[in-house]
This record gives sequence, structure tokens and C-alpha cells, in this order.
Amino acid sequence: LSEENRRDLARQAKHEAELSRVAIRNIRRDAIGDVRDLVKEKAISEDDARRAEEDIQKLTDKQIADIDHALAEKEADLLRI
Repeated sequence: LSEENRRDLARQAKHEAELSRVAIRNIRRDAIGDVRDLVKEKAISEDDARRAEEDIQKLTDKQIADIDHALAEKEADLLRI
């Protein structure tokens, strides 16, 4: 591949990674919304909701870190001559 093609592929990889991050954040938003609905319905306590939201945030952070790591590896692989 030429250097220009490799740079284009790296740019496309960045774009796909950003789309993945957005999808994960949307899933987090929906999950936290579901937890808050359960609190409104008195199905779970406030403490359980807080713990659930913390767990959801930890999972979100881990998944985004995994995406960032995979992107860094892919960029390094693409830009290596």
C-alpha cells in the first residue's frame, strides 16, 4: 500500500472507532435510563441504582479503553512501512 492509502485507512479506522464509542455511550445512556425507571417504579432502592450506575460506567470505560487500544494497534500497524 502507498503511504497515502495507509493514511486513508488509518483515518477510516479512527472514524469507525468514534462510531463505536458513540454506540457504547448510547447503550450506557439507555441502561442508566432503565435503572432510573426502576427507581421511579420503586422496584429497586436508590443505593442499588447508584451501584448499578457505577457498574455501568465502569463497563463503559473499559469498553472505550479497549477500543482506544485496538485503534492504537491498528494505526501503528497501518503506518508501519
